[in-house]
Amino acid sequence: MEDRSHKVLLALVMLFLFAVIVLQYVCPGTECQLLRLRALSPSAAADPYRAEDETPARFVPRFNFSAGDLLRRVDFNIKGDDLIVFLHIQKTGGTTFGRHLVRNIQLEQPCECRAGQKKCTCHRPGKRETWLFSRFSTGWSCGLHADWTELTNCVPSVVDSKKEVRLRPSRNTGLNALPSSPLGRNFYYITILRDPVSRYLSEWRHVQRGATWKASLHVCDGRSPTTEELPSCYTGDDWSGCSLQEFMDCPYNLANNRQVRMLSDLSLVGCYNLSVMPEEQRNKVLLDSAKENLKRMAFFGLTEFQRKTQYLFEKTFNMNFISPFTQYNSTRASSVEIDEQTQQRIEALNFLDMELYDYAKDLFLQRYQYMRQKEHQEARRKRQEQRKILRAKQAHLREQGENAS
Repeated sequence: MEDRSHKVLLALVMLFLFAVIVLQYVCPGTECQLLRLRALSPSAAADPYRAEDETPARFVPRFNFSAGDLLRRVDFNIKGDDLIVFLHIQKTGGTTFGRHLVRNIQLEQPCECRAGQKKCTCHRPGKRETWLFSRFSTGWSCGLHADWTELTNCVPSVVDSKKEVRLRPSRNTGLNALPSSPLGRNFYYITILRDPVSRYLSEWRHVQRGATWKASLHVCDGRSPTTEELPSCYTGDDWSGCSLQEFMDCPYNLANNRQVRMLSDLSLVGCYNLSVMPEEQRNKVLLDSAKENLKRMAFFGLTEFQRKTQYLFEKTFNMNFISPFTQYNSTRASSVEIDEQTQQRIEALNFLDMELYDYAKDLFLQRYQYMRQKEHQEARRKRQEQRKILRAKQAHLREQGENAS
């Protein structure tokens, strides 16, 4: 009886060893084992993107976007002539994102950032020219915090020499590249947006500490605005120490609806000349232009959704960050306590930005969901292919076993 038990045990051991050999033949390495461990792990069901930035459990889209509006996958040629252009809007978290671009991306030739210097050298592999047009790579080459109107007119002339423009033919670009260069390079515009009330309060605190942005050019249709077209809110060197009430009371304050103005084509409304068309018509043209430009950009992120911003950028440009983004829920703006009446006043002063942000947030979350679905579908397709290969190999092993017997 004991001898029979030993034989059964030996048979089980041999069967186990045979199964291990078959598994190694069908799925070599640790890939299959890791896949099974991930599936059994309790953390597999957790979504790091949702946990990081408090996305609503059920996001209900309000706007209808086409698949072309939602799918963002750019064939960015870093070794060629393509260029990423970062439109940096004040107090949207653009400084943090700009640093990620020059210090936190996995590149064949990383940006060279020296201690004590703000700018980094971001050269293409094997070339002495930049692939990134931003504050931390090229400086304020088109003026301090240049807007969409300034950048789209300035960047090509800054990047391309006149001699090359004459010699090289132009070519069309895809929907995500705005606009094409006479050199044939693609310009991929990106930006970061923020909740208008938080952004407005953050700008007020920044101005209160002495910020002026006097170096901003505000060039439109080939010239900067006159002092009559763009009066100043203060008479001294700066506006330091101003109260929130004073900040809100200035009718010329560029903080009002700043995101819409910086993302729209100002030439459509006569630039800063408010007498060109009625105010209501001007506002509609500006908002529609800002929405369209934002939708057509290769990428935009939201300050309130850091991990999703990182995810969408990585999927759009096929470039990965080294360390994950951090969601900062505590800022100088969040420390400002305002009553409901002040909140409503700020929203009224930024009513165009409020509408743009609702539109942007809806598009952003729809893009995130769409890209995640695409990712899951691709993973499902790969699993199905692996199962087909596994079944074919198992059938082949059975056939070999039958032939041997």
